[in-house]
Amino acid sequence: MTEVSFHETARLDQAARAGLLRRSETDLSAFTEKVQPIIEAVRTEGDAALVRFARELDKAHVKAGGLKVTEAEIDAAFGMVDDEVVEAIRFGIDNIRRFHEEQKPEAMWLKEIRPGAYAGDRITPIKSVAIYVPRGKGAFPSVTMMTAVPAVVAGVPDLAILTPPASDGSVDAATLVAARIAGVETVYKAGGAQAVAAAAFGTETVKPALKIVGPGSPWVVAAKRLLAGVIDPGLPAGPSESIILADETVKGGLAALDLLIEAEHGPDSSAYLVTHSRRVAEEALAALPEHWARMTEQRVAFSKAVLTGSYGGIVLTASLEDSYAFVNDYAPEHLEILSTDPFRHLAHITEAAEILMGPHTPVSIANFGLGPNAVLPTSRWARTYGPLSVHDFVKRSSVGYVTASAYPDFAKAARTLARYEGFSSHEHAVSDVREDYL
Repeated sequence: MTEVSFHETARLDQAARAGLLRRSETDLSAFTEKVQPIIEAVRTEGDAALVRFARELDKAHVKAGGLKVTEAEIDAAFGMVDDEVVEAIRFGIDNIRRFHEEQKPEAMWLKEIRPGAYAGDRITPIKSVAIYVPRGKGAFPSVTMMTAVPAVVAGVPDLAILTPPASDGSVDAATLVAARIAGVETVYKAGGAQAVAAAAFGTETVKPALKIVGPGSPWVVAAKRLLAGVIDPGLPAGPSESIILADETVKGGLAALDLLIEAEHGPDSSAYLVTHSRRVAEEALAALPEHWARMTEQRVAFSKAVLTGSYGGIVLTASLEDSYAFVNDYAPEHLEILSTDPFRHLAHITEAAEILMGPHTPVSIANFGLGPNAVLPTSRWARTYGPLSVHDFVKRSSVGYVTASAYPDFAKAARTLARYEGFSSHEHAVSDVREDYL
């Protein structure tokens, strides 16, 4: 039988427990070294580098003049995708759009801070954003849905998707369908670090963008970090990760079923079942072979690599409080609370990017269109970042307006503090010199 990693927190020392918190992208030094020349090649060679890397890294045949998906290719994609899939994409996009429209901030607000003095915010969309949609271990129209919809809702005027091409130089048909339904018509055939570099610097075909969003492999994450001074890299979204937090009220087989959801993404994913119930842990362990028997060979291989390796498995805790502490220390991308009364646990969870409540809300439903965004911070960044949202596609400008009647009190306070801090020009700008001009 496959040896699934099984950990009991009561038997772990501090170093061993800390080891369970590591992700595959924690140390990117090996990737950074290899990504640097890719970035430089794209910066200096443009389209030629994208074509070369498509051939060498993606094993894809793309011509220099064919890096941009044509309107005809998008039209044709609708005939290549089953109606049922198109309908599922429309269903998901409708839910995602409804959610993000509610999230959209008002265009401007002003509050009267004191009589005659007003301050507030004005919201405007970012001018250009690149969306990265991965493909290496599968096709992900759902990522297109999650990234494109909030960008369109936010009103970003210049949107483009970058995604790795297949061996014949085509783009996944369902991804093109999702792009059009979401409202994005510009799609480029470029993946990995070279796609991030193209979005940052631009090429003869690819227009440069101010920001790039979307999850990706450690190659993509490394490129984003290296190019952070050129392009806004967005929230840190790397290989998939999840925790299934199960209490004693659920069946272990159900917990095992959901444990495999994110584990099947790839061997660099992370997935843990965390429970204080030995029964649940043992039932989950026993149920895994039955679940694997119903999965495809590739996904079995991926999930087994995760659950038998250093980034996944079953964690048996000493108590519910210990379970909460482990989850908060881990700060997962996806968290399922499996319980017949999940809300009793919610107040104890403070560090998780996504929290899915109860046995009828598996990660699958959230990933494909419950509404909240499934592009989430990974590698413990849930401690400071939230899910991708409309707010990631807009920027704030502060707005201030002081009337003549309110000016004297503000000027007096400003003069006093300017003098204390030693800024003479600040002080003179609100002195009797200004009064003479006014």
